[in-house]
Amino acid sequence: MDGLSYLEARGRRLACRSRAGRGPTLVFLPGYASDMEGGKACALDAWAAAQGRAMLRFDYGGCGASGGAFEDETLASWRDDALAMIDHVEGPVVLIGSSMGGWLMLLAALARPERVAALVGIAAAPDFTDWGYSDAQKAQIAADGRLEEPNPYGDSPTVTTQAFWDSGQALLLLDAPIGLDCPVRLLHGQQDPDVPWALALDLAGRLRSADVQTLLVKDGDHRLSREGDIALLIATISSLLESL
Repeated sequence: MDGLSYLEARGRRLACRSRAGRGPTLVFLPGYASDMEGGKACALDAWAAAQGRAMLRFDYGGCGASGGAFEDETLASWRDDALAMIDHVEGPVVLIGSSMGGWLMLLAALARPERVAALVGIAAAPDFTDWGYSDAQKAQIAADGRLEEPNPYGDSPTVTTQAFWDSGQALLLLDAPIGLDCPVRLLHGQQDPDVPWALALDLAGRLRSADVQTLLVKDGDHRLSREGDIALLIATISSLLESL
């Protein structure tokens, strides 16, 4: 594994791990409040090492080993972090986005269409500020400027700020066609309690690209981190790379 390094972006240091190899470079975009040391990112990095593939994984500002305060960040700032990473590497990239990372990969691809060779979404969650909060939760965000909830995937509570929610609402994608033409693969578990699997079908239909495949895992959860799920992810990416 290549060592930890830092990229200066917007006045703070973004932590990343990059691996040299054959392109296109795989770039992993984590989910909300997640980081580059998750099971899927590490498994994919190990596969990339074995295959001699180039890969980059990183932490958004305020997350993991990166600088900045989590509650100061927004969807737009994390999109810009992803763009800084894309601009940091040479040649084409394949963006792999998990949950919120699936929203960010779409936004980044729209901003850098000439750089993005393909997209892979894992329980991609575009527009989750629009559909992922109840009226009561939205009212609390408006009243208090933040929402704090138990985190089913970690010890620290999940915090949503008014700034993040507003940023998400300004970057909604599912209300119009999405003008991307690259190949797209969408993996989604049908037992996902956080992101409805039907969203993958909606997203597939809105993408302009004709090369879109949706893979539904009947007993799959939101994380799709089981051994079989990761094997499916790697097989999907391997096949996709062979077709590019």
